[in-house]
Amino acid sequence: MDLSNENVIHIQKNGIEYLQFRKLLPYQDKLKHAYSIGIDRNYRTAKVNKEKIEPEKYQKAIKDYESLCQAIGSNYKHIVKPNQEHTQEVKIVTRKINNQEPDFNLEQYNNTDGLITKEKEIMLATTNADCILLLFYDPVKNVIANTHSGWKGTLQRISVKTVEKMIKEYNSNPEDIICCMCPSIRKCHFEVDKDVKDLFEKEYQDLNLNEIIEEKILNKKWNIDTVLINQMILEKVGLKKENIIDSKICSVCHCDKIHSYRVEKQGYGLNTACIELI
Repeated sequence: MDLSNENVIHIQKNGIEYLQFRKLLPYQDKLKHAYSIGIDRNYRTAKVNKEKIEPEKYQKAIKDYESLCQAIGSNYKHIVKPNQEHTQEVKIVTRKINNQEPDFNLEQYNNTDGLITKEKEIMLATTNADCILLLFYDPVKNVIANTHSGWKGTLQRISVKTVEKMIKEYNSNPEDIICCMCPSIRKCHFEVDKDVKDLFEKEYQDLNLNEIIEEKILNKKWNIDTVLINQMILEKVGLKKENIIDSKICSVCHCDKIHSYRVEKQGYGLNTACIELI
């Protein structure tokens, strides 16, 4: 199934499938990017508790990263990936630490869910299985960021913290920043209990709650639109509406192509989003 729409292009190349955002394609001379497609590939490099995974699984992940990077004309050794833990922490990357391999599972990126850089040949990577991955690009200052925002990260407004750090560290103008939102669980499937619903209502009293939270009276559940929340708060911090680009793809609806924690449960796989200045 082709997942292309007005915002993304579904590409198949040398046995690899990935998405690219149409909004970023005019900058192909400045950056490379991709969101992986395919549940036969798994970009997990450590267990959830940060323990090492089995060597054969790690080597398969390395090969999957290498194949994806080759498809977009990059080198997998350029990858820098945070050890995502649903935090609000966003870090600046000034250099690669490992020269001959990706920067995976490094202590320097513990408790980190977003990375920013202005350096070339550093590929920022994040992973997801329902959470939102956000690719940022400031074409004026030539700065990129890659941020993981699950529901906990959304509660902590990590997308806004990424923009604020781009402004502080690189003097970015938020009106110049492009944000591309990768496939993730959508309101149609993000169903929560009252405790989580209450957290969102408390945090987002400044938004129209009727737009982002829908009550399911029959089963006493609530569906929450975390994608719309991020769109709204990014606009509030100064991004232009036309520069916030949503893939419009639900990971649960398309679990045959995209890993989903809610579908796969224990042992779920991970997709990756990558972005690099060249």
